[in-house]
Amino acid sequence: MNRKKFMIAGVVATLLCGEVFAGFNEDLAAAKRGDAEAQFYVGLSYEIGKGVSKDLFQAVYWYRKAAEQGLADAQYYLGGCYYDGEGVSKNLFQAVYWFRKAAEQGDKEAQYNLGVCYKNGEGVSKNLFQAVYWFRKAAEQGHKEAQYYLGVCYKNGWGVSKNLFQAVYWFRKAAEQGLAEAQYNLGVSYKNGFGVSKDLFQAVYWFSKAAEQELAEAQYYLGVCYENGWGVSKDLFQAVYWYRKAAEQGDKDAQCNLGGCYYNGWGVGKDLFLAVYWFRKAAEQGDKDAQYKLGGCYYNGWGVSKNMRTAAEWYYKAALQGLPQAQWNLGVLYVLGNGVGKSYSKAAYWYRKAAEQGFAEAQYCLGLSYKNGWGVRKNITEAKKWFREAAEQGVENAQKELDSL
Repeated sequence: MNRKKFMIAGVVATLLCGEVFAGFNEDLAAAKRGDAEAQFYVGLSYEIGKGVSKDLFQAVYWYRKAAEQGLADAQYYLGGCYYDGEGVSKNLFQAVYWFRKAAEQGDKEAQYNLGVCYKNGEGVSKNLFQAVYWFRKAAEQGHKEAQYYLGVCYKNGWGVSKNLFQAVYWFRKAAEQGLAEAQYNLGVSYKNGFGVSKDLFQAVYWFSKAAEQELAEAQYYLGVCYENGWGVSKDLFQAVYWYRKAAEQGDKDAQCNLGGCYYNGWGVGKDLFLAVYWFRKAAEQGDKDAQYKLGGCYYNGWGVSKNMRTAAEWYYKAALQGLPQAQWNLGVLYVLGNGVGKSYSKAAYWYRKAAEQGFAEAQYCLGLSYKNGWGVRKNITEAKKWFREAAEQGVENAQKELDSL
């Protein structure tokens, strides 16, 4: 984010309207006489190329002149130049120095930027308490980005005691000013009942606001709401529409869900090739569900040539992330020697991983492993334990095995 441009639109409009100075030459003459405000506007003219050729080095020169006279706007802009390395070598320590100068005079943009520097440890030691202090200063002056970040701090307990009610309060402040990230977070709060009564209609309202501003996360959640009929009439076509919007921006959750829609023919014509396309997009970003589903496509030859080795590779990626379905399937591949070297011990290892997460089929298979001594030392007590666990979840064969022991 370019941190010094928040004010520029309004200032440019002022320059274009000619409300402060008649023209660049008059500004320059006043600046040379030592007028701090004129020096600032000359610097701005050089930065945007208004009435003079754009020259960032001259912009910095005049911002510094005004900043050294204590003009807060110039101090803020000079800090921004140091932060971005525009017209001067990038120097985060100098950026913080000038942001602080302006912030202490009450400049809300500088207060926000100083908070960001403390939050990220840029040009100053990371200090979340100081970040909250400066975010609050700016937020109380109506700075929407500061309001949002203050909400984030309350949500996560960063530099302040965790307080979801306060988080919602500040998210709402920023959301009502149109900040997409705040609208999305307010939607999440309503969806989950965090800091506010659960209200799916309000969740959809705020997700829609953010989604219309092209925020991928909000587009994804709006798709989820349409798919499930949460706070809105169920509409799979709308679900696909919003999943696609987010997926095309690279949102892995949306890519996985869009793949699922193509796989099942929900809201779109069934197309296994496109299902694989979107599963792969998400899987390559590390989405474990997509990795598992892509593995299944390779295992069965759905939308792609059947390939057991590749199936095993994707199951393995998902299994490493703890997905029990993938762990169980990987165990099965080790028993059969499909795509991997046959290994009962590795099969038992992955069965256990999934079984300990309550995955019924894995519990049954682990019971068989203990009953027969496949990859583990034969242990009827352990076999009974896992058969019982699986039987309680409705695995009929597990109950039969239990009855036979």
